[in-house]
Amino acid sequence: MAGTPVWSVDPRTGKEREQVAVEATPHEVDQAVRAAHAARGALADRAARIGFLRAAADLLDASAAHVVEAADAETALGPGRLTGELARTTYQLRAVADAVEDGSYLDVRIDRADPSLSPPRPELRRFKVPLGVVAVYAASNFPLAFSVPGGDTASALGAGCPVVVKAHPDHPATSELCASLLRRAAESVGLPPELVAVVHGFDAGLELIRHPLVTAAGFTGSIRGGRALFDAAAARPVPIPFHGELGSLNPVVVTPAAAAERAEEIGAGLAGSVTLGVGQFCVKPGLALVPAGADGDRLTDALTKALGETEPGVLLDHRMRENFVAGVQERAALPGVDAPVTPGSGGAHTVGAGYLAVAAHRLLADPAAYEPLFEECFGPVTVVVRYDGQREAASVLDRLPGNLTATLQLSAAETEGAPGPATELIGQVTGLAGRVVVNGWPTGVAVAPAQHHGGPYPAATSHSTSVGGTAIERWLRPVAYQSVPDPLLPPELREANPLGLPRLVTGGPAGA
Repeated sequence: MAGTPVWSVDPRTGKEREQVAVEATPHEVDQAVRAAHAARGALADRAARIGFLRAAADLLDASAAHVVEAADAETALGPGRLTGELARTTYQLRAVADAVEDGSYLDVRIDRADPSLSPPRPELRRFKVPLGVVAVYAASNFPLAFSVPGGDTASALGAGCPVVVKAHPDHPATSELCASLLRRAAESVGLPPELVAVVHGFDAGLELIRHPLVTAAGFTGSIRGGRALFDAAAARPVPIPFHGELGSLNPVVVTPAAAAERAEEIGAGLAGSVTLGVGQFCVKPGLALVPAGADGDRLTDALTKALGETEPGVLLDHRMRENFVAGVQERAALPGVDAPVTPGSGGAHTVGAGYLAVAAHRLLADPAAYEPLFEECFGPVTVVVRYDGQREAASVLDRLPGNLTATLQLSAAETEGAPGPATELIGQVTGLAGRVVVNGWPTGVAVAPAQHHGGPYPAATSHSTSVGGTAIERWLRPVAYQSVPDPLLPPELREANPLGLPRLVTGGPAGA
């Protein structure tokens, strides 16, 4: 192969497994985007889109053994975790197909003409149309659910938008395998395979975001990488929407009453959430506010025990391991920061789990000095902030950036809803997170109509969700038709409603 090779690497050993592809040249990126753009009209067939998504899910399920084996070889996430992720991925594809079939996502609205209003209202009919070619930037930590066949791809295809995916370098072979299955699914329902393309390489990612035929982008990754692409999207001659998920601390607040009631249970649960997937979930709790005193001590004792019993794990690549160890060391060196269980220990290719503890009054006295503690550290570590009183806890929360999630651990009495500290906490964390969890843990993002996976910056660069039924809205724009004769309207808006779509109608019957 000519060009810069793209290798599949075993993260357990750091050794190259096989050359999968070559990095795409600007010409090859241009070809992929133009081919996708030329094929976009085929997605106008709603029935074909639905069939495509369901066929893709079926093919992925039928190829499960092969897909899981390929993904495990490149990520070390394990067959159990990856089997679950594949099931989530195919469920997501089918859920988008169901949403397209239902048609509510088009948000069809009809306002009958009413000359008696001031000013008079003309006949107006509104629905949503697809944007065009969507660029998807795959995530490192979810080689399936947030990669080539993941939620961004599924929702974009459901909206009627072709997709060009910039594959993540941590799982290129898995990306190519999944792309081939998606293209086979397209052909099986009579759609052109060019509707899904994959390109490799850092420079290819920049070429993609700058391409004039790319109309929107979805990204899951780091603040640094996401912000660079976000800025590039905004700097284009014609800026485009950039739906990025960049980073999140996902704070946990344990009230004194909750710690008194079930300190050991909360400590063990926090450890499980922090170490799930070797701490490589975007919703991993990265900061926990724990009350000072004996009950808080019982909680941290349980946390220490559970983390100490956790086996070392393999991170997705050597760069992430190096960044994790360096990040933990930087944080542990801050004055007054204690490390009861030292994170970063393990073999040459593994890391151990742990946590860092600091008093809230230190953070509040000199927040600039403790800035690293307010930044995400990707891997199995969390920061425990011991606070004294609700005012101190609230002051720490006030200093946090935007988050995907915020979790409250409350006592049984506090969940009964009487006005008090719990009510105030709910209000405060609602302002800094896209999902609020009570007496649970944020790891595990259900694919459901009411789900919201996003949040204030830097958790996300927009207010949309990348998971759940409304994710499809990112790739659509509304268009209103005023006084357009019925035969000239799109089928979705015609008076007879030939597609049987749900619609909101205001005013009297036609012609009134």
